[in-house]
Amino acid sequence: MLRIDKLLANMGFGSRKEVKQLLKSGAVKVDEAVVKDSKTKVDPNVQKVTVHGEEVVYQETIYLMMNKPPGVISATEDHVQQTVIDLLEEKDRILSPFPVGRLDKDTEGLLILTNDGQLSHSLLSPKKHVPKTYFAKIDGCVTEEDVDAFKQGVTLEDGYHTKPGDLVILQSGEHSEIRLTITEGKFHQVKRMFEAVGKKVTYLKRIRMGGLDLDKELKLGEYRELTEDELNKLQDEKVFSG
Repeated sequence: MLRIDKLLANMGFGSRKEVKQLLKSGAVKVDEAVVKDSKTKVDPNVQKVTVHGEEVVYQETIYLMMNKPPGVISATEDHVQQTVIDLLEEKDRILSPFPVGRLDKDTEGLLILTNDGQLSHSLLSPKKHVPKTYFAKIDGCVTEEDVDAFKQGVTLEDGYHTKPGDLVILQSGEHSEIRLTITEGKFHQVKRMFEAVGKKVTYLKRIRMGGLDLDKELKLGEYRELTEDELNKLQDEKVFSG
């Protein structure tokens, strides 16, 4: 059960003060009965709440897929730089989603935003080994020796030895293109792994996380809600399991 003023405020009908005025005006009904008392408790999953005759569709959790553009940081707020939350519409910001993990400022691609703490923990927990797949352009010729090295894990400049990575060469040559799947999320990990074998990442895009592929229809900066099927894919991989 929720207080009617809290419900309406959470669903974007204004501040608590503005919602009180809305209630006083008689614009709010619960099961066709006008409700003016802000302390009235309702069950939005059972009772029908309307404002000016339009039904309030209660949403407690939100799951978004974004194609993160470069130049935007994976944070909820920043006084200087633009964040991924700044790209959301007000109706989605109201539910207080946050990015699951982070993509570097100059990295593009799949970013999940949610207000579901359990999902976030499951996706990021080292115990889950959730795979993350990236497409990258490399300054330098990526070789089969690099593929073998990544299979064994490589030692980063700080001495940390990574878990094995599945490296696939898509285009070889002086400027190579690759696909890399890893199960960790260390700071700048993909870039540092290639530095460990003497090469430099010049472009990086995350294209898959767990069982979720980046929607190719999403342009940079665009986002949408996850479908039920996409959430089920994550559940099938036991991402949600404790």
